[in-house]
Amino acid sequence: MAPHGHRDRGDGPRPHAERRGGHPRRPRPPGRGEPRHQRRRPVHAGRSARRRPRRGPRDRQGDDPGPLAGVPVTTKVNVDQAGYPTTNGLRLQKDNVAKADNPVVANLKRAGAVLIGRTNTPAFSLRWFTRNSLHGHTRNPRNPAITPGGSSGGAAAAVAAGIGAVAHGTDIGGSVRYPAYACGVQGLRPTLGRIPAWNPSGPDRAVGAQLMAVSGPLARSVADLRLALQAMAAPDPRDPWWTPAPLIGPSYPKRAALCVAPEGMPTTQAVEAALRDAARRLQEAGWTVAETPTPPFREPARLQALLWLGESRRYMNKGLLDEADPDASFVFAQMERLAPHPTFEEFQDALQRRVALCREWNLFLDRYPLVITPVSAEPPFEDLSDVHSPADFERIIESQLTQVGLPLMGLPGLSVVTDLTGPAPLGAQLIAGRYREDILLDAAAVIEAAGPPSRPWTPSRPETAQDGVAGTTRGPRPRSSRRGAAHPGCPTA
Repeated sequence: MAPHGHRDRGDGPRPHAERRGGHPRRPRPPGRGEPRHQRRRPVHAGRSARRRPRRGPRDRQGDDPGPLAGVPVTTKVNVDQAGYPTTNGLRLQKDNVAKADNPVVANLKRAGAVLIGRTNTPAFSLRWFTRNSLHGHTRNPRNPAITPGGSSGGAAAAVAAGIGAVAHGTDIGGSVRYPAYACGVQGLRPTLGRIPAWNPSGPDRAVGAQLMAVSGPLARSVADLRLALQAMAAPDPRDPWWTPAPLIGPSYPKRAALCVAPEGMPTTQAVEAALRDAARRLQEAGWTVAETPTPPFREPARLQALLWLGESRRYMNKGLLDEADPDASFVFAQMERLAPHPTFEEFQDALQRRVALCREWNLFLDRYPLVITPVSAEPPFEDLSDVHSPADFERIIESQLTQVGLPLMGLPGLSVVTDLTGPAPLGAQLIAGRYREDILLDAAAVIEAAGPPSRPWTPSRPETAQDGVAGTTRGPRPRSSRRGAAHPGCPTA
């Protein structure tokens, strides 16, 4: 990970992690006993992120240095950052050096963030696991036997390891929420149009991705998520979907719906216990929680895959062949098997049906401003288990029903940590109405306050820090239906 120079810290507010004791500790490098191919150079935050920089012109003039002044932040390799390659985990794009910043990156810079490096993603950002043929394999710093999630696996692993206080991620099928869950940090998928985004280095995305893909923050604390959302959501006219909605909405009743197993989702006992624990914490803080079925997830998940795959077949099949990444080729083949090629009429019908599903969810969220569901039916998966066999892939897709179904409606979702004491983190997914991220953050703060803090991971022995544990990359220097019924999903961003 290459340091990007420093920005003035000034006297603005700092994320919770830094207020409690300075910058996070850097992970210990791998032990000498490891095979050579598993060794990585230690990841550095850069001197500018480890010491207080001198006051700059903005401070001396009395200007606001920004809500993230001096805060170390990472960006994902699938968004443009001027002077660095937007690889999307592909050898085909290793020389795709951006000439301008994506709006979300520009907003982070304007907020005073210190951009300390780029984080890894699977090839094509196409999995809930993070390995590619260009940057290598990202491991989960809390437990290298389980996935760090994907596609923002590098972002979540970096935050969990203490490399930066905030990470940028993207989410079209769970790619912020699931990595946060797997690495035991907090992750927010905002409403469509809340955070502006666009990559000048490539063509505009097709309509399905336009309706479902968002950028969002990951952090160790809910307070840091709130601060990062404020910074990322600043206006940018380059994104026509950006909406000037207030970050704080009107007052709302503290009423939540709990759904442990939406539409027969095969929720494990451990996950159910985590959900009921989250609900109990809210009840003890004055919330009313009713256990009730939710509007559909299965049909939105099926239509999400139909729209995304229908578009991806137009431009991605050649790239898959040329990149020849074995993981991506296997995953895409399974997704195509589960979601056959739609006709033009089926594609149009999916867009039409989306409106009715949005309406159904809006009416439900008007009655219950907050919904509690599983992030996944299971605790975080064994690493790379999606490519073990077609049967394993189908089991994982079924477990991720709530990740894949939500984006079709453009709704916000938040993955909040409930337990870090076992071999794998556990948490809950919170859902609210459009542009009501404030409800999610309020509820998540209550759940967080009643549980263990998500502190940076510190290795207890060298062999636990291995194979690119934080999933960061070193770019070039800047150059001027029913239980068990598999649904077709889209583990990508």
